[in-house]
Amino acid sequence: MIGTGNNMVQSEEIIFEVQESPEGGYEARALGFSIYTRGDDLNDLKAMVQDAVRCHFEDDESRPRMIRLHLVKDEVIPI
Repeated sequence: MIGTGNNMVQSEEIIFEVQESPEGGYEARALGFSIYTRGDDLNDLKAMVQDAVRCHFEDDESRPRMIRLHLVKDEVIPI
Protein backbone atom coordinates (compact mmCIF):
# COMPACT_ATOMS: atom_id res chain seq x y z
CA MET A 1 0.00 0.00 0.00
CA ILE A 2 1.13 3.50 -0.73
CA GLY A 3 0.31 6.51 1.41
CA THR A 4 0.02 7.42 5.07
CA GLY A 5 -2.70 7.29 7.68
CA ASN A 6 -6.16 6.51 6.34
CA ASN A 7 -5.17 7.60 2.83
CA MET A 8 -3.87 4.19 1.63
CA VAL A 9 -3.87 3.13 -2.03
CA GLN A 10 -3.62 -0.46 -3.21
CA SER A 11 -0.34 -1.35 -4.95
CA GLU A 12 -0.74 -3.12 -8.27
CA GLU A 13 2.08 -5.56 -7.59
CA ILE A 14 4.48 -6.77 -4.96
CA ILE A 15 8.03 -7.73 -5.94
CA PHE A 16 10.00 -10.59 -4.41
CA GLU A 17 13.72 -11.04 -4.81
CA VAL A 18 14.37 -14.77 -5.25
CA GLN A 19 17.70 -16.50 -4.66
CA GLU A 20 18.83 -20.09 -4.52
CA SER A 21 19.15 -21.20 -0.91
CA PRO A 22 22.50 -22.60 0.29
CA GLU A 23 20.52 -25.47 1.86
CA GLY A 24 18.74 -26.19 -1.44
CA GLY A 25 15.55 -24.79 -2.89
CA TYR A 26 14.76 -21.09 -3.11
CA GLU A 27 14.28 -18.13 -0.75
CA ALA A 28 12.07 -15.11 -1.50
CA ARG A 29 12.02 -11.70 0.22
CA ALA A 30 9.45 -9.01 -0.56
CA LEU A 31 10.82 -5.58 -1.37
CA GLY A 32 9.33 -2.99 0.98
CA PHE A 33 7.41 -5.48 3.13
CA SER A 34 8.32 -7.84 5.95
CA ILE A 35 7.53 -11.01 4.00
CA TYR A 36 9.95 -13.93 3.67
CA THR A 37 9.31 -17.48 2.53
CA ARG A 38 11.08 -20.42 0.92
CA GLY A 39 10.25 -23.41 -1.27
CA ASP A 40 11.84 -26.68 -2.36
CA ASP A 41 11.53 -25.78 -6.07
CA LEU A 42 10.14 -22.90 -8.12
CA ASN A 43 6.59 -24.30 -8.23
CA ASP A 44 6.61 -24.81 -4.46
CA LEU A 45 8.03 -21.31 -3.99
CA LYS A 46 5.25 -19.75 -6.08
CA ALA A 47 2.60 -21.40 -3.89
CA MET A 48 4.43 -20.34 -0.71
CA VAL A 49 4.74 -16.72 -1.94
CA GLN A 50 1.01 -16.58 -2.75
CA ASP A 51 0.16 -17.92 0.71
CA ALA A 52 2.55 -15.48 2.42
CA VAL A 53 1.02 -12.51 0.57
CA ARG A 54 -2.52 -13.62 1.47
CA CYS A 55 -1.51 -13.92 5.14
CA HIS A 56 0.31 -10.57 5.21
CA PHE A 57 -2.55 -8.65 3.56
CA GLU A 58 -5.58 -10.02 5.39
CA ASP A 59 -8.22 -8.12 3.40
CA ASP A 60 -8.63 -8.19 -0.36
CA GLU A 61 -8.75 -4.40 -0.64
CA SER A 62 -5.16 -3.88 0.56
CA ARG A 63 -3.66 -6.93 -1.21
CA PRO A 64 -1.64 -6.31 -4.40
CA ARG A 65 -3.18 -7.86 -7.49
CA MET A 66 0.06 -9.29 -8.92
CA ILE A 67 3.24 -10.87 -7.59
CA ARG A 68 6.50 -10.40 -9.47
CA LEU A 69 9.38 -12.81 -8.79
CA HIS A 70 12.80 -11.37 -9.59
CA LEU A 71 15.28 -14.25 -9.76
CA VAL A 72 18.81 -13.30 -8.78
CA LYS A 73 21.67 -15.68 -9.49
CA ASP A 74 25.26 -15.06 -8.47
CA GLU A 75 27.79 -17.01 -10.47
CA VAL A 76 31.55 -16.92 -9.99
CA ILE A 77 33.69 -17.85 -12.97
CA PRO A 78 37.46 -18.14 -13.12
CA ILE A 79 39.59 -15.79 -15.22
